[in-house]
Amino acid sequence: MAVAAPRISLAGSGALLLDAAQGAFSDAVQHRVWAVANAALGLEAVREAVPGMNNLLVLFDPLAATAADIGARLGSLWAKADAAEVAGRRHTIPVAYGGADGEDLAAWAAHCGMTAEEAVRRHTDATYTVAAVGAMPGFPYLSGLDPRLAWARRGTPRFKVAEGAVIIGGAQAGIMPITAPSGWHIIGHTDVKLFDPGSETPVLLRPGDTIRFDIASLQA
Repeated sequence: MAVAAPRISLAGSGALLLDAAQGAFSDAVQHRVWAVANAALGLEAVREAVPGMNNLLVLFDPLAATAADIGARLGSLWAKADAAEVAGRRHTIPVAYGGADGEDLAAWAAHCGMTAEEAVRRHTDATYTVAAVGAMPGFPYLSGLDPRLAWARRGTPRFKVAEGAVIIGGAQAGIMPITAPSGWHIIGHTDVKLFDPGSETPVLLRPGDTIRFDIASLQA
C-alpha cells in the first residue's frame, strides 16, 4: 500500500509534529510512524520521538539544529522507512464485562444493534494492536476494534473513571491505567495493572504489542 508524504509542522520552539493521518486510522501508516520514530532517535539534536495515532511528535534541541533541518531529515526518513512489523509482545487481558464496573455495556450493545453477549463476543474475537501510548501514563490506544462496535465518545466526560476500566471511544478500544476523567464508554473491568510507578518497568504495554481480551465474567 502506498503511503502519502506526511505534513510536518512546528509544535513549539523545539518540537515538530509529523502528521500522516489520511482520514481513517491506517495500520500501514502506523507501522511507518514506528519505524521513523526509531530512526529519528539516531539524529543529532533529537531528544525524544513520541508516536501518536498516525502521527509523531519529535522533540529536538533548537540550539543544536533548526526546525527546517530536522523537518527535512524526518521527510527523508519517512520516504526511506521500512514499515515492517514491530516485534511486540502478546498479552491476554481478562475482563469482567458489565455489572457495576461495566455500566455502559447494555447501552453500548443496544447502540450496536446487538445483544450484550454478541457485542462482548465480537470484542473478544479481535486482536488489538497498541498503536500508541499517551494521554496519561500507560494508556494504550488500541487499533483493531470491529467497526460494528464503534461508538462516538460521550458528549460529557465522566470526572472519574476507575483504573482497569475497559473502554470504547469512537473506533478505538482502551484500558484505563489510572483513575482519571474520561469520555470513553465503560464496558468492563480488568485487574491487570498497566502502570506501576514503583516498578522497574512502570508501563506494561508498548507500541507494537498485541492484546486479546478474555471473558472472565459477563453480567448482561
